[in-house]
Amino acid sequence: MDKELIDILACPVCKGDVFFDEKQNKIICKKCGRKYRIEDGIPIMLEEEAEL
Repeated sequence: MDKELIDILACPVCKGDVFFDEKQNKIICKKCGRKYRIEDGIPIMLEEEAEL
């Protein structure tokens, strides 16, 4: 996952900073802990698609 993309993304729910977890291949919010999957290199950053 591109670091520059991660740097500009924010959690759509709480607006917190996110980071990329290579092991899980997910983007995770540092503030609320929601996890967003990545499909074909595209983060699916939708509230209803998030894992808690």
